Amino acid sequence: MLYADLAIVNGNVITCVDTSPRVEALAVRDSKFVAAGATTEIKELVGRDTSVIDLKGRTVTPGFIDAHCHPSIVAKNQLQVDCTPGQVATVDDMVDVLAKRAKVTPKGKWIRGYGYDDTKLREQRHPTLRELDRASREHPIFVEHVSVHAGVANSRALEAAGVSRESPDPASGSFERDANGELTGVCRESAYFMFWDVIPYPNREELREPIRLMCRKYHSTGITSVGDAWVDAAELKLYQDALEDGLLSLRVYMMVLSDRNLASLKALKLRTGFGDRRLRLGPVKMFVDGSISARTAYMYEPYVGRPDDYGMVTLTQEELDRKVLEAHEAGFQIAVHANGDRAIDMLLDAYEKALNRLPRENHRHRIEHCTVVNPRILKRIKELGLVVFPFATYVYEHGEKMKNYGARISMMFAYRSFLDYGIAVAGSTDNPCGPVDPLIAFQSMATRTSKDGEVLGPEQKISVEEAIRIYTLGSAYASFEEGVKGSIEAGKLADFVVLSDDPTGVSPDRIKDIKVEKTFVGGEVVYASGDA
Repeated sequence: MLYADLAIVNGNVITCVDTSPRVEALAVRDSKFVAAGATTEIKELVGRDTSVIDLKGRTVTPGFIDAHCHPSIVAKNQLQVDCTPGQVATVDDMVDVLAKRAKVTPKGKWIRGYGYDDTKLREQRHPTLRELDRASREHPIFVEHVSVHAGVANSRALEAAGVSRESPDPASGSFERDANGELTGVCRESAYFMFWDVIPYPNREELREPIRLMCRKYHSTGITSVGDAWVDAAELKLYQDALEDGLLSLRVYMMVLSDRNLASLKALKLRTGFGDRRLRLGPVKMFVDGSISARTAYMYEPYVGRPDDYGMVTLTQEELDRKVLEAHEAGFQIAVHANGDRAIDMLLDAYEKALNRLPRENHRHRIEHCTVVNPRILKRIKELGLVVFPFATYVYEHGEKMKNYGARISMMFAYRSFLDYGIAVAGSTDNPCGPVDPLIAFQSMATRTSKDGEVLGPEQKISVEEAIRIYTLGSAYASFEEGVKGSIEAGKLADFVVLSDDPTGVSPDRIKDIKVEKTFVGGEVVYASGDA
């Protein structure tokens, strides 16, 4: 008889399997589940060398899958200056932390900050280049907004990027200017992304510890798999290096930037699915519009208090049609960032044209974020067989930003509507744009309540059971892996989480307080609460 390598007994196991949604125990052999059922049944698989964990009633779920986040950015951020709301409350605070970094950084070297949020700063505005100049005029300084769609540069950084008062706004972006036409330092969309090509990328040795810490951070929230939604050549190397160095404990589905990489991938005859269960090539990634938190999503109706502001569009319809068709014809899954209702309609038109020209079953093309919808859009998404990725923690974390959208909040992050229309939905936080913790996501999805206690769009509440399923099987489906992970059943990868409490059994407003005690990937412990 083949005994199990690991047996988990006397627990409350949420399997996400319809025929047996709750069991007491499970067994693992050779990195996969071999059984799930009653404790008495699983104990029959216990041999002399089997490790046994008695849960004493604690809860197990499948490993959580954040299908759209930015773990490579999270890793790099650990080398940068933390300007998140938990670290800086005012613009002066930001200047202070940047100045401290400048004192220990050789002159002329870049200083990069991350995570500031204008709506959470006391001043309720973006910092300016003059303020960043107070931190240093001898270093180029660039600080990223929490949206990762905007940032602010000091004078030296603008010079390094070749930007002056006379510089025109780039296509699909803007350099903010004051009433006198002077640059303020704030850069949005393509004007922001240009700095990614100017600022030097960390090397392999510099990234070793950040990669380890990033994986630990994600595992500490119960995450076992991720979809990295920004992968360029440097990130491809980052992940391959991490895999070779034995540092990549997460399973990663890489979303590769289309404009920079599609031609090379086509030349190599590669397509979605290349790789293994640890590191796989996913969809090609494109953008139609901007960000919800940066107020650059492309909308039919203007932003509240901004009668002439409809957001930003990054492509013409003709350009989008051509790019989508090219990727579709090359056999790729496609992932397109589209937040506003107007941008989503453009994308639906492009997908419809491509699928009419070249029908393909089970394509699972994606709408990343798919934030502002309506019944007509929902009907089209269902008809086209698309997968959607709304922000799971946004209502909880960024509720104060909802004033920019007015009544539209009832059809934003529309989980209830997506499920009611039979649309495939995956779990996604867009971290670091929002907190990565799936337990915060479950609470946000079930209560639609911000951290300030405001209920926003209660029409879109879903059950905690539905939220868990979205974060497991729903996300696995999004990467064509529902047959190998996302539920606890024999033959699937033994990725699972031990929780201090049952998310479906506590008050919904307490879900975020549940502790992740252990996280397993392939039956191996990758996180245990209390470990260093």
